[in-house]
Amino acid sequence: MALSLDTRILMRKMRDLRSLTFRRHRVKAKWAASRPKYPPTNLALRHFDVTYSSQLGQLWPSVRAALLSERKYGALLNNFCQNDFMDNLASQGCRDFVTDTDRNEHAWTEEDPKVEFSEKSDSTCPEKRDISDQQQLSQPRLSPNIKCLVFPRGNITRFKPARPDTSGLLGYYLMDAASVLPCLALDVHEGHNLLDLCAAPGGKALALLQTHAIGFLCLNDSSVSRTSRLKKVFHSYVPKQLLTHEKLRVTSFDGTKWGEIEPNTFDRVLVDVPCTTDRHSLMEDDNNIFNKIRTGERRRLPQLQLQLLLAGVVAACPGGEIVYSTCTLSHIQNGGVVEQAIDLARESHGIQLQVVDLRPLTRMFRTTFHFASDLHLGELVIPHLAANFGPIYMCKLKRLT
Repeated sequence: MALSLDTRILMRKMRDLRSLTFRRHRVKAKWAASRPKYPPTNLALRHFDVTYSSQLGQLWPSVRAALLSERKYGALLNNFCQNDFMDNLASQGCRDFVTDTDRNEHAWTEEDPKVEFSEKSDSTCPEKRDISDQQQLSQPRLSPNIKCLVFPRGNITRFKPARPDTSGLLGYYLMDAASVLPCLALDVHEGHNLLDLCAAPGGKALALLQTHAIGFLCLNDSSVSRTSRLKKVFHSYVPKQLLTHEKLRVTSFDGTKWGEIEPNTFDRVLVDVPCTTDRHSLMEDDNNIFNKIRTGERRRLPQLQLQLLLAGVVAACPGGEIVYSTCTLSHIQNGGVVEQAIDLARESHGIQLQVVDLRPLTRMFRTTFHFASDLHLGELVIPHLAANFGPIYMCKLKRLT
């Protein structure tokens, strides 16, 4: 078939252009090296479509859309900074969701508008009903020093980068505002000894320091590189004299062994475990747990999470409290891990645990976050397009013996 004149002219121009390009600069793209056939983000989405469509039912399409959209952030105010950013952020329409007293006054009288989250198959299990019956209900006491500002529902305005004060400390730390909730649930009192077992990158640890009530704080992460990142964060937000103070310790030990290192020691323990980090898994191919070479690591996550939670339980002193948290919707990594830990703590360590009901806490913040309803254990922030925070799961345990 004869080529048209225009086609022949175009092909001639392309040959001429190629002749002007040095051979060493001629690169033929390789599919396997440049674009994987199944990117980790695609693999994650396929996995979630199968798993969460069954777990969340009709709620999954809206949650899926939120996870694939840009997340909302909160600005955790840094009390160590000399500059006052509160008024400046408030003038932009932000509000501190922690100290919004108008909302808190009505938190105990209105109906709880939690979104439906189906786990009905679990509620019929006698053993799980027994755990639910052991839950302790208590009104939380929130630290007046933790302040986290957010834009109103439906407002997707981005925060500007924080500026340093004269001493070089930044005024606020940008993080998922729902990540502050496990710190509030921990209920830190004056002089408490705290252990943050998986502390990096440091947002929750920084929130705990804002309480100004900690007697001693141990920050641990098994990864040396992540611990280095935590230290860099602290150098930007915490005064140097506090970084070298004996009340603050940063370590890089295997967290699963902490029960052997310092048993029966801490008043409060935060166990924010590694997980599938659902939002990151859907948005970033780098360091993605759904990369094919990390399949074994991903499948071992629930066992690692269980070992970390048990270590945190043993490290807590009798009467101490432990908050377990993740950033995944997975019931296996959330309530499933907690249930196993309660049983193993009793059978292997002779430790009796009581589940602390966090519904009073979630009622306070239901105008800011969307919480799952009918969860058997713990509370879960579900991403929503109007309030695109989370997912954040948390469950609080009290060590009785």
